[in-house]
Amino acid sequence: MDLSDEQLLRYSRQILLPQFDIQGQERLLKACVLIFGLGGLGSPVSLYLAASGIGKLILVDPDTVDLSNLQRQIVHSEATVDLPKVISAQQRLQAINSEIQIEIHQQAFTGDELLAVVQQADLVLDCTDNLATRLAINAACVKANKPLVSAAAIRFEGQIGVFQATETSPCYQCFYGKLADLPQTCSTNGVLGPVLGVLGSMQAIEAIKLLTQIGESLTGRMLLFDALSMEWTVIRVPKRADCPVCAKD
Repeated sequence: MDLSDEQLLRYSRQILLPQFDIQGQERLLKACVLIFGLGGLGSPVSLYLAASGIGKLILVDPDTVDLSNLQRQIVHSEATVDLPKVISAQQRLQAINSEIQIEIHQQAFTGDELLAVVQQADLVLDCTDNLATRLAINAACVKANKPLVSAAAIRFEGQIGVFQATETSPCYQCFYGKLADLPQTCSTNGVLGPVLGVLGSMQAIEAIKLLTQIGESLTGRMLLFDALSMEWTVIRVPKRADCPVCAKD
């Protein structure tokens, strides 16, 4: 794929990076990325990936824009309140970069349909707001052998990790093990908007690194963020031999 003069200018600041170069931009332009959730995490993720020149974005979110979303979901605006989030986001992203393809789905995928949409992508970003959905997305990614960049945030805290289940690296289920109770959500506990911005931006960074094959990804590690103390903690995530999702029989 030969970049046009306009593309060379548009993406010049990242092409200037020696690790990235023209080859990195070509990889992004050929890539298809699936984003689950166009909320507090999906907003910065989608904005930065659209701006970076991802060839195709698949956006999935069953919800509509609510006034209470605007405190943190920066891809939306007052003008798009009551619109489906996928349409609101599509309009904003196409305004940033009219070259990219955007496919939208205003629904929650489950079962075979979830697996089918995951199989279409080169990489999956989990920007959803509940653990049950995140675990289902992880299971589909393991089955389809797709890399998953997952993040979550609540109150002043957040976490981000990359999961590519192999013989030695874990999946997202390995991190949680066998849960008896599901963690609470920000809809009942609150969240500081910029915390989601930090985690979502880092998801975009990890996605770009994976797609362009630069740097070292967070595979096998989880970053924990505490905004009140402004501290990051890195923990290793071991692969569980008894994981119900990625363990070999």
